[in-house]
Amino acid sequence: MAHTYKYPRPALTVDIVVFALDEDDLQVMLIERDIKPFAGQWALPGGFVQVEETLDEAARRELEEETGVKNIYLEQLYTFGETKRDPRERVITVAYYALVNLEGHNIKASTDARNAAWFSINDLPKLAFDHEHILDTALERLRGKLRYQPIGFELLPPKFPLRQLQNLYETVLDRSLDKRNFRKKILSMDILIELNEIEKDVAHRAARLYRFDKKKYDRKTKKGFNFEL
Repeated sequence: MAHTYKYPRPALTVDIVVFALDEDDLQVMLIERDIKPFAGQWALPGGFVQVEETLDEAARRELEEETGVKNIYLEQLYTFGETKRDPRERVITVAYYALVNLEGHNIKASTDARNAAWFSINDLPKLAFDHEHILDTALERLRGKLRYQPIGFELLPPKFPLRQLQNLYETVLDRSLDKRNFRKKILSMDILIELNEIEKDVAHRAARLYRFDKKKYDRKTKKGFNFEL
């Protein structure tokens, strides 16, 4: 016999803000909804949480189902529960933000999405539900966390020149950084591995490539290392 609850229960969803970097442009992934409400309108990927899955499992499943993207950095952001945020019923959503390197991640729409595409955060269409507010919250979190945790490396290829790393910070933070001071600061942390490789097929002078040493960073963190840029 099914249990009868005394009080009505709201529905639960997850929504995911996926960020990527395309040269000097920070982008976010959106899906074009194929079902009501807001059919034909752009929105963040997401959907209803199934009874048998955790929130993280739901977020990863919805992201893969609607865009084809999987195995990327994903972190819980915030819970949004305005009473009329969804015209269908009382819906509470747990939002996540994700970071992805564009290389090797081709997106494709499926399930209840007509299309999936990347948009510049400076040129966004009107978004369904309260997704503009969710996106703004995620961008604020990304900009804050980028300064005290090395999550920015998730947006880069495994090997990168220092110029590309500085460009990442300038693009996300939306401000210029002094080249000499930035390089001095990041190299003094001793969390990058200088490779015996240089850029290939570039129009400018080829620069030395580096790689983020996560194992060294984790060891240093356990000893009280403070990452701050």
